[in-house]
Amino acid sequence: MTNGELIKKLRKERRISQAQLAAGISTPILSLLVGEHRLNRVIGLTMAVFIFGNILSAIAPTFFVLILSRIITALVAGITISIAITFATFITPKAKQAWIVSWVFSGFSIASVFGVPTGTWLSSKVGWRLTFWIIAILSTLVLVAFQLALPHNLKQKKVEHFTDQFKILTDKRILLGIFVPVLSLGSVYIIYTYITPILTDSFGHSINFVTIYLVIYGIVSLMSNQTAGRLASKNGFQRIFKFYIVQILALLGISVFFKMPIIDLVLIILLGFTIYLAGATCQLFYMHIAEEKYPQSLVLASTFNPIFSNWWCHLYCHFIGNSLGLNSSHSIIINLKGVIYEKF
Repeated sequence: MTNGELIKKLRKERRISQAQLAAGISTPILSLLVGEHRLNRVIGLTMAVFIFGNILSAIAPTFFVLILSRIITALVAGITISIAITFATFITPKAKQAWIVSWVFSGFSIASVFGVPTGTWLSSKVGWRLTFWIIAILSTLVLVAFQLALPHNLKQKKVEHFTDQFKILTDKRILLGIFVPVLSLGSVYIIYTYITPILTDSFGHSINFVTIYLVIYGIVSLMSNQTAGRLASKNGFQRIFKFYIVQILALLGISVFFKMPIIDLVLIILLGFTIYLAGATCQLFYMHIAEEKYPQSLVLASTFNPIFSNWWCHLYCHFIGNSLGLNSSHSIIINLKGVIYEKF
């Protein structure tokens, strides 16, 4: 395949990043609307909307309704995760907060490794409509568990105006801390977003190989989340510095050895291990600052990782999709900046 043909393929694949953009838009807006409402009620409402969206998917009479139903579920997914993180840091002893937050983030990896293949298998056996019904039923069970197990008195500090929640963004520690996941994830997701055309069109592998490879990648990213919890438990920022040196070398290696697929396959897996290492550390960093100085911004602070990472991933993947190719030097420049901010 020529470079021009590959670029056309990548522009088609750019639709992957659209979901990241939707989450990046809806999550901060909904987090600001939470205000002083009890968080158990808010998460109950968002879960109800999520369940409704999946039921609508199951009964969708047209493709337009199906797309609309998926948009509905996407709009509340980010804020639901953010409130779950808020609960996790509130009810968990400080010694175990890093561990529990890493498990919340591990949900993404578990969904990739087990959820997607299982959903695909179910769809082929019983039909896609029944699959959505199963998701709705499981989500209902989770909603009931939330209401029974979570405390009912957790809410943010009352403010005179909802814009007071933005005060946390004037804190220099927050502004610098945001750069760590933004620049790190932005550099790795360029490879991940276009991994299918890279493996099939550039390296010549079959779709079956891609499926197996993505399962391995998902398992490694799950290990990344679990390692992130251990790193965050003590001096997280200092301990993850060396891993980002490894990430830079891996990104450089992918560019240098692009004509040697076996080496690149190993390097991409290595990137999968480094991708989430800063997640738990950064999330606890934001939440602790919010608890100390900005209690009116607890939910907003819990959204910083998904908000800024999704926006950056979308914008940079969009840029790469319109560029002349998959030159990893763009990623390396970004990641170097991330290490500088992290060390600072």
